[in-house]
Amino acid sequence: MENVIDFHVHPYLSQTECLGMYRESFYLDPMEARRDLEESGIMHICGSVIENGTYTSDRGFEYFRELNRKALKLQEIYGGFYTPGIHVHPDYVKESCDEIEYMHGRGVRLIGELVPYSHGWNDYSCRGLAEILDTAEQYGMIVSYHTMGEDRQIEDMIAGHPGIIFVAAHPGQKGDFLKHIDRMKRYENAWLDLSGTGLFRYGMLVHGVNEAGFERFLFGTDYPICNPRMYVQAVLQEHISDEAKECILWGNARRLLE
Repeated sequence: MENVIDFHVHPYLSQTECLGMYRESFYLDPMEARRDLEESGIMHICGSVIENGTYTSDRGFEYFRELNRKALKLQEIYGGFYTPGIHVHPDYVKESCDEIEYMHGRGVRLIGELVPYSHGWNDYSCRGLAEILDTAEQYGMIVSYHTMGEDRQIEDMIAGHPGIIFVAAHPGQKGDFLKHIDRMKRYENAWLDLSGTGLFRYGMLVHGVNEAGFERFLFGTDYPICNPRMYVQAVLQEHISDEAKECILWGNARRLLE
């Protein structure tokens, strides 16, 4: 398996942005990280650059702009291996909308992963984000978001912008996963990536495919937090059809990114 697309990675230029839990003992530089992923069968990655530590409001939107520029720098380094994801923030509506326009002009179509818990906000249904999403919808952006907060907030976000594909990050434990599946059954623009917690629960993907089909599941790892080879093998081991495995591992993402 050598053509996997990992829809959920947090690439980095230095240890400042490396999210690996044991980075004091295990750190790969950006090119070593690429080889690490490729050796696991991953030939393309998507995602945002996130800095260690907690954001404080005195840093303003410039903090997010700098992270987005680091994503562009990584795209220069990685070339076609990497699709950048960008940060926006509901407290900075104009700046976020300007950033979407700027990045779209450079071929970027992915927002997120949005991580409100780390960036000082917590409501996916807030007015500021809704205004930003209006702009995102105009530019045909895809939105990846960390699963958190109240279910109603997530649903309001998804239902309020039917022209945007929203990719939830992390299946979570069974209760959370079943909520994802319910949303996928009710909203055609609700997708789910398999990164982080959840995929190690054997049979999870069988249930998801049986309930919601395989067309809106995306392979993801949350690298460098999680071991990429384990996630590839987890999908391959699930008792689903070869067609479903191929679509989840790369076909669905390729279709989404075209």
